[in-house]
Amino acid sequence: MSMLTNRIESVLATRVVEARAMAVGFGLTGLEARLADGRQVAVKARASASPSGERGRASLPRSGLELEAFMLGELQRLSELPVPCVHYADADLLVMDYIAQDGGGITPSVERHAGALIAALHATPRPHFGYARDTLIGPLAQPNPRAPSWVPFFRDHRLMVMAAQAHKDGALPASLFARIARLAERLDEHLIEPAYPSLLHGDLWTGNVLVRGGRVAGFVDPAIYFGAPEIELAFATLFGTFGADFFAAYEEVLPLAPGFHEGRRDIYNLYPLLVHVRLFGAGYLARVEATLRRFGV
Repeated sequence: MSMLTNRIESVLATRVVEARAMAVGFGLTGLEARLADGRQVAVKARASASPSGERGRASLPRSGLELEAFMLGELQRLSELPVPCVHYADADLLVMDYIAQDGGGITPSVERHAGALIAALHATPRPHFGYARDTLIGPLAQPNPRAPSWVPFFRDHRLMVMAAQAHKDGALPASLFARIARLAERLDEHLIEPAYPSLLHGDLWTGNVLVRGGRVAGFVDPAIYFGAPEIELAFATLFGTFGADFFAAYEEVLPLAPGFHEGRRDIYNLYPLLVHVRLFGAGYLARVEATLRRFGV
């Protein structure tokens, strides 16, 4: 840890007064540190920056910490979403504000606050789908070519890209890959174009929502791009992160078109399910297969 604290002190030009380990995953070392200038920071470091890093199932690519800093900066620049301010970032080190939390769960009051915050994030029209540069979801590449229409973008640069890579990795059987491809050919029958592209956090699940005093203290670990709000909302339901109170608050600002909960949500959740297939293995294949069966492929 001393090598890492020395590195922090060097780039921030202040002394580390206190530091303790913080779980971050993907082969990285994490610290919560108090600095002599009064700042409380959260630190992510590549193993090469610290001798204590652990290897995860999938490690962050070389550009990952710089990309995370970029994505946090974009959310701060383009929205009012509460995210940590970045103090320093390079290929091996990311230093950002530590967001105090009390370990509270996702209560109805948290859901209502989150619904209002995410609706405000989605409410501003953006110029196109995709983004100015490719991003990441976890440690996995997320291509963001600029596109005028959502459904082809989702088909080609979310669903099929992730399915093809999962198949290439050996995580997705050929039979399931072929069925996903058949569903992809019919997406126009099931999905709708949004009124406009929206900025998305992109990885909206419980672990990325920090809670304090019955409200959202901050959102972390984004996977941003300009997309359809429904894919974000779908992911928020996949592991039970948000429910009725979240959607009630969200729809006070942005009402959903009919059919989201009944069908489109499950198609959109194929994308994060395939992310989990690649990261964590075959335990998620049954949910992929169940969705495909539901839509007749």
